[in-house]
Amino acid sequence: MIEQTELVIRTWKYHPPVNSKEEERKKISGTITLEVMRKRAGTKKGIACRFTTEFVIENEMILEYTTEDSYVIDLQDIIDKNELHTMLRNSYSKCKEKFDFKKLDTILWNESFPPFDEKKYDLDPALVLLQ
Repeated sequence: MIEQTELVIRTWKYHPPVNSKEEERKKISGTITLEVMRKRAGTKKGIACRFTTEFVIENEMILEYTTEDSYVIDLQDIIDKNELHTMLRNSYSKCKEKFDFKKLDTILWNESFPPFDEKKYDLDPALVLLQ
């Protein structure tokens, strides 16, 4: 059995820019990174998916946002690449959903959350963590 835990916001560091003119807002860019970490207990195994997102205007950091989402899995359960993709998509969706709500209090209210390109990540090392 796979159990997904509650998404936790680890970091939300918002630094309003000194100049927030409309032409400056057009220069906002966002990036997203993924870390997959092993979790282990006596009768369970699991992974934690940590997404870190940064929004900048030129070299000025506006927002650093980090979430962590975990999956607890019975030791006998085998996770394949398709299941791992599903887990990552679910974690990304939860991360994006929290961002879409919290961004309303920032100058990022009109910004889209950076897309998650699964093809960019080699999931084989993450699958090894679940053995």
